[in-house]
Parts: sequence; structure tokens; C-alpha cells
Amino acid sequence: MIHRSLSVVFIVFIVILISSICKEADSDTAVKTVFSPKRVLMEPHQLKENFSNWIILDARPVKYWEKSHISGAISFSWENYTTIDSNNIPYRVLSPEQMAEALGKLGISAESMILIYGDADKSWGGEGWGFWLFAWLGHKGEVGLLKGGIQAWERSKFDLTGRAKESLDKDRPVESKKKQSIQPVRYIPNPVPSINISAREIHDNPDKYQLVDTRSTIEWFKGHLPDAVHIPWEKFFKGRDRSPLNAEELKSLLNKNGLNMEKTVVYYCTGGIRSGYAWMVHELAALKLRELPETINFEGGTAEWEAVNNLNGL
Repeated sequence: MIHRSLSVVFIVFIVILISSICKEADSDTAVKTVFSPKRVLMEPHQLKENFSNWIILDARPVKYWEKSHISGAISFSWENYTTIDSNNIPYRVLSPEQMAEALGKLGISAESMILIYGDADKSWGGEGWGFWLFAWLGHKGEVGLLKGGIQAWERSKFDLTGRAKESLDKDRPVESKKKQSIQPVRYIPNPVPSINISAREIHDNPDKYQLVDTRSTIEWFKGHLPDAVHIPWEKFFKGRDRSPLNAEELKSLLNKNGLNMEKTVVYYCTGGIRSGYAWMVHELAALKLRELPETINFEGGTAEWEAVNNLNGL
């Protein structure tokens, strides 16, 4: 009787142990991307139906936001959140502390639900840079991208506001040109350094990474990082609304350019903006297709590579 009881206890222990191991394995595969499955590609009608839940950020240059934007959207151009660093390297993202202060002034906390849109054109892929930025800061709240950007919103005949709208409809009240009344909050960053990389790290580990240059063909022919593959950032979207490639389309693009699905892909451009868009498309696709390789946005880009090469003789 005692022997039988011990056998039952042993079997139960083994079942619990196996279950625990399986859960850990599932957890390991679940961190394929830095984004949680809550990071979404949102259709215009979905945003319209849940409009009040989101803080909406317009990633285009300020002058285009002033002309016309989704009502309530806050201007969030990358140009206002980058700087020239101590090594005279341009386009460097502000420090986590500086970004935290700036976001707090916009009424954004680390738990806020953020919806970013651009136009994958004049924005230079700034919507992707914004996605990367919030991931790098360790943002805890949901982050969504408006599929098709402002052009899809407008084609859906949803409201816009701004100077252009005001001139077309003078009898209808529109949003003031002044900033909306925003209640400042505290943003607490929790940086994720693994989704960025330095020129030194790339140089010292040439066999560890696959480099993808997302700049224009002219920029590519003027010079690029050693062994890089050229895929212009415009290849990462499609259609009249310039919507991001889906998972299978991205996989096909990477395979077509000879990239290894088992080796980390590092996207770069001049200063992390266009490459940030490619990174975002890759990350969103990886939520659907786990066989895609890991990915990093080289935020410093060719600007850092050239500067560090001149300073330290890489």
C-alpha cells in the first residue's frame, strides 16, 4: 500500500515537472520579438470605433501635421526627438531620461495606449522609428500602428483637422492651432538595449549579423557597410496606402535577397529612421511568423559608422 502511494506521488511529481518545463519552453519562444502580441496593426475603422482609448501620435514632419491631421493627434516628428551627440554624430535619439521628460509633458506614461501613424513617405518612415523608440524605452502599454496611415484614414472619409480643413470648411469649428490642454504625467523608462547596436559591436562581430541597408540606391552606391545587402525601405510597404508588408511577404523579400532565417538581421540607414520602419515591419511580421530571424535597428546608422571610423580607426 505504501509502495503504491509512493508510486502515485512520483508520477504526479513527474507530470508537474514536465508541465513546468513545457511552460518555460513556451515562454522562451514567446520572446521572439520585443513586442507583445498586443502590439497591433490597426485598421482605420478599428481606431474610429475605439478612438478615445488611444493617445494618437502623428509621425510626419510638423508642417504636414499643421496642414492636416487626425483630430486630437499630437505632432511627434523624429526631428524633435533626435540630436547631435558629443562625437558630432547627427540623428541620435535623446537619452531615455530626456525622452521620459518629453513624453511626460505630452501626457504619456509608460502604461499609455499609443497609436502612431504617418504616411510612409514624407514621414521618412518616422512611424517605424516611433515604434522602435517605444520598444527601446520598454513601454508597457499597447502600441498600435494605423495601417495605411493618414491616407487610409482620409480615404475612409473619417474626419481630419488643421489649416487645410479650416480653409475648406470655414463655418465648422476646428481644432485650435495652439497645443491642446495636456496634463503632464511621469514617464518611467525601462530601456531595452538589445534592440539597438553600436558600430563597434557590428565591426567586431562580422559573422554574427546580417546587415541590410535601407537607404536609397544612390546612397548605397556612394558607400555602404561591408557585406551589407541593399533593400530600400520603400520595399517594406505596398499599395496606394503604403501599408506594411505582411509576414509572408516580408519572408519572401528577405529570401529573395539571400538572407538567412537563422541569423540576426541588422537594419540600418543614415540615422535609424528608415531602418526603424523596416525594423517595425519585421517585428510585426514576427508576431505572426516565428521562423523569421531576430532583428535589430542600428540607430546610429552610417552617420555613427563613419564618425567612429574616423575617431577610432575601425
